[in-house]
Amino acid sequence: MLRIDAMRAIYPDLEQCVVVTIMGAVSAELQSIGHRPNFFYLQHAMGLASSMGLGIALSRPELPVVVLDGDGSILMNLGSLTTLARYRPKNLIHVVFDNESLLSVGGFPTATSTGSDIAEMAASAGIPNTCNVDNLGAFTDSFATARAAGELSTIVAKVEAKGPPVFLTDLPLLENRFQFQRHLRNLRATG
Repeated sequence: MLRIDAMRAIYPDLEQCVVVTIMGAVSAELQSIGHRPNFFYLQHAMGLASSMGLGIALSRPELPVVVLDGDGSILMNLGSLTTLARYRPKNLIHVVFDNESLLSVGGFPTATSTGSDIAEMAASAGIPNTCNVDNLGAFTDSFATARAAGELSTIVAKVEAKGPPVFLTDLPLLENRFQFQRHLRNLRATG
């Protein structure tokens, strides 16, 4: 399955969520589908999308939060899995796109290419709902199940090591930061 196809499949659901992405292919492909003010592209902070998503989920428990992560990113911050499990925000879905490579920085293989299993790591850390999926139907079903479950979930989606021609977004980083902050503030004012 292609990562962009997986994101297209859940894109309508993302309108109702606060979304945090990692740098590189995930953010570039999500923006190419269509930017929304509830999307935060965490650039220049590889490994920290899950931590940022956790902070938002804990501080805004009334909002559904989706983190769109990558295997290289979560492997750089495995401790976040135990922290996610410790706090167990019921409003957080952690999607890890596993292409078994550091695609955005040259395509070097990650530990998942030699058998490391992120979903098993998440389950062992104590995350209540974890799964591995390798096709679009299983991915969309798992995402819908996680949305309905109302508890912390990690979905590891095996995707092809293909990305966009350019790993950049055309939204200035500072503008994205301020736009996202305004969006969260407006949700509080109207919610």
